[in-house]
This record gives sequence, structure tokens and C-alpha cells, in this order.
Amino acid sequence: MRNLSIACIGILLLLGSCKKEPKQEPISEPELSKEISFYTPDSIQIFGDLYELDKQGKTILLFHQGGSNARGEYAPIIPKLIEKGYNILAIDQRVGGQFYGSYNRTLANIPTNGFGDGYGYCDAYNNLESALDFVITSGFTGDKIVWGSSYSASLGIQLANSRQQDISAVLAFSPASGNSVKDCLPNEYFETIKIPLLLLRPPHEMERETSKLQSELANTHGHQTFVPQHGVHGSSMLVASRVGSNVDETWKVVLSFLDTYQ
Repeated sequence: MRNLSIACIGILLLLGSCKKEPKQEPISEPELSKEISFYTPDSIQIFGDLYELDKQGKTILLFHQGGSNARGEYAPIIPKLIEKGYNILAIDQRVGGQFYGSYNRTLANIPTNGFGDGYGYCDAYNNLESALDFVITSGFTGDKIVWGSSYSASLGIQLANSRQQDISAVLAFSPASGNSVKDCLPNEYFETIKIPLLLLRPPHEMERETSKLQSELANTHGHQTFVPQHGVHGSSMLVASRVGSNVDETWKVVLSFLDTYQ
């Protein structure tokens, strides 16, 4: 009888040890990005996404091309910049749309009264400057790097020239050079801008006289330029699926500039 009791106790202990532990829910990581908004001096609410890693680290301000928006244009690009340790602020400027998917939140919240927004590319300049001010007032103390695409590349060069004390470097992907930005062409700033600048254009854009002149001006005043073997307009020259070819060389030039601009 004693042996039987001992055996029963052993079985009960064994069964107890085989009970499944309550399922532990995974501990969720804090969200890396958050939607933010701020106002321009003329009371336009600008929407964007802030990716914060370290407020003392370097911060890249991403600006999209015409007809586009931050999430659509930069979704394939932001993860690589985050991996390299950069804080990111990507905004929807008041001139944009639905290119590459998603939509422009800033534009969607501007009342049109059926007559359209009425803004030209040059009118978006204070969107960029307000983004810079937002980063500064939010306590980001590391280097600020301006990154523009198409018309925002032209405006980014202007911003970098006027705020050289606040900006450490500027990347300009296919800066606009035609009549659409005739009142805010960046050409005059190549001589006066003293911070590092990288201007990138795909080969087919270099066939245009205005684009060729712009790149030559940048070179004349000691700025870095790059024409990838394959490329498309704007920041999308870094996205292989949009280029239809390998973009490693372009990324290498961009990351090297970001690493060594000082």
C-alpha cells in the first residue's frame, strides 16, 4: 500500500510538471514613429512622421517631390536610414498628391472651396523651414541634414543657404530647374552656400540644358554631383523597383556623403 501511495504521488507530480505555463504575451516595443503636425507662419497645418532614435544624434529632414507625399515616396527609403542610426522627420508639403500610394495629409486638410489650393511649388518653402524649426524646438541637438526631391530639392538648397548655422549638409535629388520654379530657382545659391551639398540626377535629365547648367554651377563652386548609370526622377533613384535596376552604387554615394560630409 505504501509503495502504491508513493507511485500515485509521483504520477501527480509528473502531471503537474507537464502543465502548460500560461501563455506570455510578447512585450511590445515602443513605436519608433509617431505622426506629428505643426503650423507654418501662414497657418497651414503640416502633417508628418517623426522617427526618433536619439535626440543628440543626426536628423534627416525628408521632403517629397511634386504630386507626392512622405509615406508614399519614402516608405522604401526610411528603413535603411533608420538602420544607419538617423532620426527622421518626413513631412507632407502643401504641394503634393498620391504618387507612390498613400495620400498627402496636409493637402487633404486644406480647405479648397471647390477652387483648388492655388499653391505653386515656391509657396512650399515655409513648409520646409517650419519643419526645421519644429526639429530644433523639439530638442533635437545633433546635426540637421536636409534631403529634397525635385521641387523640394530646389527649396532645400535655398533653405540650406539661408539657415547654414542650423543645417550641416544638404542632399538634392533632381532639383527642379524649369519654369515651374522660376521664382525660386536654387542656382544663385551654389556660390554662397558653404555647407556640404550633394546633387544627384539620372542620366536622362542631364540631356536638358537647364539641368546640365545647374549641375555645372554646383561643380564650379565645389559641390559634389553624381549621375548614376541608371536612375529615375527624385529620391526614387534609390528604389530598385522604381528604377528597374540595381541601385547599390547610388546608395553607396549617398551613405558615403552622409558619413563623411563633415
